[in-house]
Amino acid sequence: MTDTPLLVPALAAAYQALAPWVEALLRFAIGAALVPHGLRMCLGCFKGTGAPISGVPAVAAMYDRKGYRPGWFWAAGTVFTQFVAAPLLAVGLFTRPMALPVFLLMALSAYDHAKYDGYFWNKTGFEYPALWAVAALFFVVNGGGAISLDRLLLGFEF
Repeated sequence: MTDTPLLVPALAAAYQALAPWVEALLRFAIGAALVPHGLRMCLGCFKGTGAPISGVPAVAAMYDRKGYRPGWFWAAGTVFTQFVAAPLLAVGLFTRPMALPVFLLMALSAYDHAKYDGYFWNKTGFEYPALWAVAALFFVVNGGGAISLDRLLLGFEF
């Protein structure tokens, strides 16, 4: 961190102390945010929140309709990503391999939303999933960070 010019050099120690915690917060936010989305999309929870899909068979049918065939394959990947990979990413366990499916799902989702819905998130555009994809890509490249279960249990940032 000392190689980077700081906005307020007097806060260098605070920046350095907070950096791993902010990284962990970002990792947690990315992973944890996908879980309720998965509950809504794959299990039909949170009725009335705008999600037209309410179960895994409907997710598979949606993928088939949009040309992602076979739909059951993509639905299974979505279930794995939202209920296994995302929570593990949130806590920083097997971070890089778990961030990869999150990145792929969000990148494909961003592409699909750009194709059908445009840019803006409030019109279900690609803005929101694209941001998620970029944030997940950070952890594919960098691993879980100093404050992760990887570091605690494995002794290194996986």
